[in-house]
Amino acid sequence: MRIQSPSLPELHAFVSISRLGSLARAAQALDVTPGAVSRAVARLQEQFGQALLVRQGRGVTLTAQGQAYFEAIAPALDALEDAALRAKVSLESNELRLSITPTLASHWLIPRLPDFRRQHPQISLAFMPYRREEYPLVASQGASLRGSDGNWPAGVEADYVVGRQIVAVCRPEDLQRLGELSSPRDLLQLPLLFHANYPNTWANWLAWLGCPTQGLVAAARFEQVSQLLEAAVAGMGIALVQRCLADRYLAAGKLVIAYPQCVSNDRGYFLCYPQALRRSPALMTFRSWVIAQGQAYEQQSPPLGPRP
Repeated sequence: MRIQSPSLPELHAFVSISRLGSLARAAQALDVTPGAVSRAVARLQEQFGQALLVRQGRGVTLTAQGQAYFEAIAPALDALEDAALRAKVSLESNELRLSITPTLASHWLIPRLPDFRRQHPQISLAFMPYRREEYPLVASQGASLRGSDGNWPAGVEADYVVGRQIVAVCRPEDLQRLGELSSPRDLLQLPLLFHANYPNTWANWLAWLGCPTQGLVAAARFEQVSQLLEAAVAGMGIALVQRCLADRYLAAGKLVIAYPQCVSNDRGYFLCYPQALRRSPALMTFRSWVIAQGQAYEQQSPPLGPRP
């Protein structure tokens, strides 16, 4: 019987670009060039004699035929990945591939990893390159510890770990110059440092504390939390950051919490992974450990008391 189905590279290219909505992101997820993804999808459409995808600006959307085909084949490809993982799990149960937001890795996770090593010396962690726009969708990509508001693509499991506590930080001398604070808005006398990807954080923080949010102007914008922290240390202004990322600066006296109210953000750091990896002993062991670490941190963090 003549085989009617396309090749696996073509199917993986189509499913990845359908899930991620971008040729470039699909290429990153599959670890191939964008040209390879484009050619694979072109061969697929040529074989079927109809358009499955339509480019719109930098993104890609599915046609009605493409959506129907995606819904039919995506579960089958996931099942193939699942079967491959189960076939290899006994050989690879001592290794976990993990990508992680760089700032969270250096400021929160890595200082705790010696405890994981002591408890589970049989498990090896293989740290992979982190790509902000790429979620793990197949077992071969491993797991990822990344920031999110909890909205995940189909087929991805996720568990909250840490990072919803938001605090305002600045240099001790900058806070002293302000004198006694009567309202969180008094902090706006200092230059405001914004995260470029989340420009509404200051407005949300003030609104949660019952303060007007008009007239907020960024003195500078930064792509990474580590840059925000260093900018605050350098005296550029005041920043809103996850408390778990600021602890080392606070302990060293380089920064202080400028207002004694911790606000719960709608974003946090999640451990996310494809459903197929639920059968991985290494992942399940790491999952239990890192969730416990997050819970212990948030329970044991000293409460924010009144400003002296």
